[in-house]
Amino acid sequence: MTSTEKDLAAVRERVKEATRRRGRGSWLWKLSPFSPILLLVVWEGASRSGMIDARFFPPPTTIIGTFGDMISSGDLWGDSQATLTRVFIGFLIGAVPAVLLGIALGSVRVLRAIFGPIITSLLPVPKVAIFPLLILIFGLGEMSKYAIVAIGVFFYIFFNTMSGVLQTPPVYLDVATANGASALQRWLTVALPSALPNIFTGLRLSIAGAFVIIAAAEFVGAEKGLGFLVWSSWSTFAVAKMYVGIITISVYGYVAALLVGFLERRFVPWSKQ
Repeated sequence: MTSTEKDLAAVRERVKEATRRRGRGSWLWKLSPFSPILLLVVWEGASRSGMIDARFFPPPTTIIGTFGDMISSGDLWGDSQATLTRVFIGFLIGAVPAVLLGIALGSVRVLRAIFGPIITSLLPVPKVAIFPLLILIFGLGEMSKYAIVAIGVFFYIFFNTMSGVLQTPPVYLDVATANGASALQRWLTVALPSALPNIFTGLRLSIAGAFVIIAAAEFVGAEKGLGFLVWSSWSTFAVAKMYVGIITISVYGYVAALLVGFLERRFVPWSKQ
């Protein structure tokens, strides 16, 4: 056997060994979907046995029972409807101008030089911190809730959109210009499609941020909503109801992120290439 054949045989042995190791570890991935169930079982046992304080960490079975009671009474749906409506309307109000301004500033250097520093300087301002100002302007009605969500999602989407436009290969724009495309046509047919993967990244980030912001806003400026449910449950020490509100917000945020991912795969299939 020549030295080359020996080297090839050694490589094949290493590949076989690596394959065997992957096969031995594959069963761990099969168990991963059950890890949340294991966590709930441990939580249940620790709470029932007194290892953790059931006043602050009630057993999951108690939380599930409270969840069922709130669904049957309709209380949870009323709070969910209020929060989802505020998120949906506020999201639209913030997302549309964010996309348009992101494309405009990403495409036009003069606009980027004038307005870019202004928007960038506003980014670090805590969005919840300006909620009292919005209450002064719009009152305690729904408009202040829409406004705080819109402001929160605007920055995520704007900067991702502008970044996507700036990453557009210049040759694409040159080809469009050489073929007589107007500025608007270049935005719609070149800049926007190129920025869509980044836009959907901003949408995924902003939808999660929207639920965080509206929950915080509902703590102090609402009489209905999942954030109000969490706050009122805390104030009355109804801990199981508080967990129901927190979990419900988490589920809605997760489902919304899945929906955005589905839309991305449907309308931007090239984003994963």
